[in-house]
This record gives sequence, C-alpha cells and structure tokens, in this order.
Amino acid sequence: MFESGSFRHGTGVSGKSDVDYFVSLKSAKPIWSSSILSAVRDALKERYPTTYIHSSSPAVVLEFGGGYERVEIIPAYFKDSVAGVSRYEIPGVVTQWVESAPGAHLKYVNDCNAIPTSGGAKSLARLAKAWKYYRDVPISSFYLEMRAANYMAKQSTLNYALDVYYFLRSLEIAGLAPMNDPTGSTGRINPCSSDANLLAAKSRLATAVGRASRAKEAYMRDDIAAAFAEWNLLFNGQFPNYY
Repeated sequence: MFESGSFRHGTGVSGKSDVDYFVSLKSAKPIWSSSILSAVRDALKERYPTTYIHSSSPAVVLEFGGGYERVEIIPAYFKDSVAGVSRYEIPGVVTQWVESAPGAHLKYVNDCNAIPTSGGAKSLARLAKAWKYYRDVPISSFYLEMRAANYMAKQSTLNYALDVYYFLRSLEIAGLAPMNDPTGSTGRINPCSSDANLLAAKSRLATAVGRASRAKEAYMRDDIAAAFAEWNLLFNGQFPNYY
C-alpha cells in the first residue's frame, strides 16, 4: 500500500483534493473491476461503520468529516516492471481495467517542475485543479496535472497572469482530446468519464478561456482591479481581491 495522487505529487487543493492510496492485491484479478470495488468497499464499511463509503471508479472513497477529508483506496494488480517502472492494472472508468504507472507519473511531474521553472508545473496544476473544483468542471484531475506538467516542460518562465490563459486556451485548442502518456508507460489519458461530462467540460472551459483572456488583457494594460475581477469570476469567487 502506498500513497499516490495529488497530495503525493504536491498538486492538491486543500479541502477539495482526495488523498489517494494504491493497494496492491495478491488475489486473482477478476474480469469485472466492479466486483473488486464492491469487495473493498464492503471490507472498509466493516472497519468504518459510521463513515460514508462508496465506489467511484477507480477507487473506493471514504468521506471523513462529512466529506471534508476524502480518502480514496485504489485496488491495483501488479502487471509488470519495465526499465524500473512498475505498472499496475486498476479499475477503469471507460473500460474495465486500465494501466497505471504512479511512480513514472510522479517522476515526470517532479522533473517538469524542476526545469525550466522551479515550481511552475505544480503551481499551474494546482490552479487548474482549483478551477475544476470551484467551477464544478467534470474533468479528470490527473488529466489536468499531466497537461499542466507537459505545458510547463516547454516554457522558460511562468507568469501566472499570462500562463493561466495560455494553458486553458491550449486545452481548448486541443479540444480536450485524450493525451498520450508523456512517460510512455501506459496508454491514453482520458479527460472525462463520459461523453456528457466531456460536453459539459468543454462548455465550462470556453467560459473560463474568455474570463482568463479578459484578465490577461486587463493585466497587460495595468488595470489590476479589472484583472482580479475576472480572475475572481474564473475561480467562482474563491480568488482573493488583493488590489
């Protein structure tokens, strides 16, 4: 059992992101991933009878403190190790099982965060996830994190006022398409769990791009009050008006 996900990567949003744990199981992998999710859920309900526990592929979610502290337990089956990278099969959202390489993804985020701009990849990922949570965008946090790291790997500097817009615009130009795993360890990384969620995410992304664009333009003409007003809209009133 080991920690993974946003908090392990340093890209979590306080009060919003889950704490994720992979649990490498030794039993035979069932055909249907839903069966192992049900088994893990039932076992955890015996241990925490007063906690709301439910399945949400690829994990079983424990909502402590009325949901303020969420822990996700991801049942995983070891698949193989290639060039020192351990790969697992975990319950999928679109398919029964998907490959995951948490160690490779953590290293990729850390590497992108270190060069060329120290801290840039994780900072941008946190802002992207804040937009997701505060605007209730049905998009994968992992997808946003990988996209943000990949974006910053090609930048020499990070200017929040500009790059929030350029990053969101890059997602819009790409049409929120699935991305190839930048580490080459697994397959495609999907942005959403369904076509309906993809349509909703694209709509909210278009709105976000407009607000980020107006904020950028206001910032560039030194109208800081107008810029912060647009950023506040972008983050649904959660962005402090420091001007």
